[in-house]
Amino acid sequence: MYNKVEICGVNTSRLPVLSSSEKKELLKRTKQGDTDAREKLIDGNLRLVLSIIQRFAGRGGRRENLDDLFQVGCIGLIKAVDGFDMDKMVEFSTYAVPMILGEVRRYLRDNNAIRVSRSLRDTAYKALCAREQLTRLHAKEPTIMEIAQEIGISGEDITYALDAIQTPVSLYEPVFTDGGDPLYVMDQI
Repeated sequence: MYNKVEICGVNTSRLPVLSSSEKKELLKRTKQGDTDAREKLIDGNLRLVLSIIQRFAGRGGRRENLDDLFQVGCIGLIKAVDGFDMDKMVEFSTYAVPMILGEVRRYLRDNNAIRVSRSLRDTAYKALCAREQLTRLHAKEPTIMEIAQEIGISGEDITYALDAIQTPVSLYEPVFTDGGDPLYVMDQI
């Protein structure tokens, strides 16, 4: 099958595409309690979930499982279907996209090995963006002080924030092996 991508057991090449009038009709029937219409509406908008999770695949140095992101996005879609108000005169996708994005972002924020405050995380991401921008501008890796000057935050706070978002390393992580017994992080400490 050409262009077949299977996520969570769903063959994405066979997902239905709903017209605007079909969506409106299914939304009306869903609000009246028709569970079949609700299922069709959800199935007809799974491509929306796919387009949103593509933004998050492999970002931030960690590789998120697309199946997990897809399932979380589907929860956002279901919440959007259940909470959509047709009287507001907006398109369903205008309402659904922020709902799906919110669920995915919440999952990514809460699914870390170590909890880091939002303000600390924001500082780290500002520093990473500034580092990327300065690297492109000067064609060399900027120093912490150059990054600090660029975003107006102390170098110490930037170092602390960048350290806080690093993925933890296990003490039993092998550092070196040459065919014999491996050397672990714990051995180096």
